[in-house]
Amino acid sequence: MSPAVTRDDLIDFVHAEARMLDEGRFSDWLDLWTADGVYWMPLEWNQQDAIHETSLLHEDQFMLRLRVERLNGARTFSQKPKSRCLHVLNRPDCDLIDNDAGRYTVVTRMTYVETRLDDQFLLAVTATHDLVHQDGALKIARKRVDILNCDAAFGNIQLLP
Repeated sequence: MSPAVTRDDLIDFVHAEARMLDEGRFSDWLDLWTADGVYWMPLEWNQQDAIHETSLLHEDQFMLRLRVERLNGARTFSQKPKSRCLHVLNRPDCDLIDNDAGRYTVVTRMTYVETRLDDQFLLAVTATHDLVHQDGALKIARKRVDILNCDAAFGNIQLLP
């Protein structure tokens, strides 16, 4: 039987994930995911359907790996110089802690800043992590990122809020 996952474990996980993204450790970040994990960014406020409605982003592991390869690639000329980001997290809320099933849900409100050259933009987002306990570690089964002004016109979001 796996040891019980605590609220602090979940909060530490979310902070560690944000730090990996801020530091550009995208390959390490990919290791946090389950094999069937999905990263979803809805297009509409309070959108419930990721499959039959258009989303800003809906990526499975294949697409996430392509994104990371592009971000890590030496020939990604649109990333010279590379974009940088900073996640400023509020204290995460642990909405579900089910140690018997090994399932957890963590909701984090945050400010996300992305910059490249003279361009910088700011997003207010709510990230919902659906986590599972797998092979002795927490893994991301699904991450949903809701942008507060999701109905606004956006330029390219290069990195991962």
